[in-house]
Amino acid sequence: MSIQQNLNHYRQLLPPKVTLVAVTKTKPVEDIKEAYDAGQRIFGENKAQDMAAKYPLLPLDIEWHFIGHLQTNKVKTIASFVKLIHAIDSLKLLSEINKQAAENQRVIDCLLQFHIAEEETKFGLNYDEAREILSSETFKKMENIRLTGVMGMASLTDDTKQVAREFDQLSSIYHQLKSGFFPSSESFKELSMGMSDDFQIAIKAGSTLIRIGTGIFGKRNY
Repeated sequence: MSIQQNLNHYRQLLPPKVTLVAVTKTKPVEDIKEAYDAGQRIFGENKAQDMAAKYPLLPLDIEWHFIGHLQTNKVKTIASFVKLIHAIDSLKLLSEINKQAAENQRVIDCLLQFHIAEEETKFGLNYDEAREILSSETFKKMENIRLTGVMGMASLTDDTKQVAREFDQLSSIYHQLKSGFFPSSESFKELSMGMSDDFQIAIKAGSTLIRIGTGIFGKRNY
């Protein structure tokens, strides 16, 4: 099927309140243009240098989401245009984003990433670490970032019950943070979880942002 057909397939499966992020890592600009022409406007990249290279070659109304592990020294390459950074896993990273956003006279939306999978390789916070960040004076003084929710990746397993448990765990964390730190915030509303193989389980657990790459564009070009 074509990229347009694949996009239409996912659009038919998604409830109205769930947003599709088309993940374009390793994919050429031509593929992104094809998805854009099919109506897609939100794209995700996991490498800052790749996102920065593609950005000037594509329409300006694209909403760029950074979805990978972001090194502090790479923040400045995307700070002038990135809309949402999904994977905040330290106060240090948040501070650098705040600094670079200020230099670009912007406010950058961010999600706290949580480690919910059993695999050791995944990045992410636990609840106590997140609470420590949100309670810190450093965070409270930040004026150029806006936390809009949480993100997490489930284990790579065929055990759908385990995946569901992990997504339910992230949903619980989201609600705890919402009630404890953002009770009156209309912008703290995103639950980013679910990819090509597990997005339907994620939606049942309350996901508002799903990240689909291979399901739309085919296998990655490594």
